[in-house]
Amino acid sequence: MAAPIRLLLVDDHHVVRRGFAALLRTEAGFEVVAEASDGEEAVTLFQQHQPDVTLMDLRLPGMSGVDAINKIREQNPTAKIIVLTTFDGDEDICRALQAGAKGYLLKGMSVEELIEAIRAVNEGRSRIPFAIAEKLAERMGTPRLTKSELKVLQRIAEGRSNKEIGTDLFVTEATVKTHINSLLSKLKVNDRTQAVTAALQRGILHLNKIGNENDR
Repeated sequence: MAAPIRLLLVDDHHVVRRGFAALLRTEAGFEVVAEASDGEEAVTLFQQHQPDVTLMDLRLPGMSGVDAINKIREQNPTAKIIVLTTFDGDEDICRALQAGAKGYLLKGMSVEELIEAIRAVNEGRSRIPFAIAEKLAERMGTPRLTKSELKVLQRIAEGRSNKEIGTDLFVTEATVKTHINSLLSKLKVNDRTQAVTAALQRGILHLNKIGNENDR
């Protein structure tokens, strides 16, 4: 009889995490060896238990899911990780896959999809649903925002005026306006409010990071 697939579950919502754990424990061939509620705990528990497959949420307190994936794979390049999240913004998807995730699933998927994905990734294959792959393909054809444009966009989301943004970034108002015009064009929107909305939807900005000095 084949050994069960050993799983690490990472999700900051206790009820959600316990729900997935209970579900997977009812399936033959799976063993939940550990559960983590944040990114740092995920890294620690991965080292302790060396699971076959890790199910990783993206939005976690402290260390994000993407950062946790990077950290785990720095120490364990062959780690098999599936992102399991409610977020389907193209930037979220791209960051997770660039970090080394082998699968990207939304929490609304069926039990059958989840089970199949875990088995596929455990066998060394990738599992990216068609809808996710479509968003990723669209993103590849979209111009990236520069670091300066991202800094301006972050401050727009914080409600700052052009003058305040210029003072904060040590540039002129004219330079700020140039960055704004460029990012509006790249995001295909008409004004500042639409830019912030589009950036949040795509995962370029995250609500929990707006106003956080550490992200500037």
